[in-house]
This record gives sequence, structure tokens and C-alpha cells, in this order.
Amino acid sequence: MNTLVLKGRKIVEGRAEGEALVTREPISFMGSVNPKTGVVIERGHEIEGKCLKGKVLVFPCSKGSTGGSYMLYDLVKNGQGPIAIVNAEAESVVAIGAIVADLPMVDRVDISKIETGDYVIVDADGGTVEVHRKDRES
Repeated sequence: MNTLVLKGRKIVEGRAEGEALVTREPISFMGSVNPKTGVVIERGHEIEGKCLKGKVLVFPCSKGSTGGSYMLYDLVKNGQGPIAIVNAEAESVVAIGAIVADLPMVDRVDISKIETGDYVIVDADGGTVEVHRKDRES
């Protein structure tokens, strides 16, 4: 297993570790994710049918309505949300949701280096994402 440490910027303090769920597509928490189950329900989305529960959610940025902040909070409060968020570029909708949910979050990370199934350690305080990659080429 290869290990890679990516540097980013702290958005919300904290530390979490677990399996990464990665998409290269923006996510809207308002209407794209079922807040009761944590399952991505947006038709045609790269991670449609996947559950966010207990995952480190890695995606480029958010899209959609400001209601997404509350929906992210609701997901976490209901125990169906991710345990941390890693973005290429944070936007206010996700940042506000992560803040009120007390969800560790970093951005300005090269998310192309992370794949679904990698074990990641998010140290938002230090602005790092440690990626323990399955055996594959760098």
C-alpha cells in the first residue's frame, strides 16, 4: 500500500479517518442526496446509489441551492452523512453546512490523487489529507 500526504487548507477544524468516496462531479446536497438515508439520488451522477454514511466525501465543489447547507447538517445530525469533506475548492454552501455540523473539512486539495476505497486521514487542523492507496501506480 502506498501512502501520499496532500496539503490543503483548513475550512472546519477536526480530524477523521475512513474510506474515501470520490466523485469528480459537483454535488448538491439539496435534492441530490436523500437526507434520511445518505444515498445519492441524483440521476446520472457518478456516485448515484452510493451512501455517504461514514465516508470521507471527496468532490471538487458544490452546486445548487443554499438549502444544501441545512441538508448537509441534517445528514450528519441523522447519522447518515460523511465523516469529513475534502474539496478541490470550497464554496459557501458546503462550508456553512460543515461548520454547523462540526464536520472536518479541507479544500485546495488535488483530489485527482484520491480514489474511492482509499483509506484517508483528514487532519483539518494541519490542513493535510493522508491517503493510504491501494496498490496502484502513482
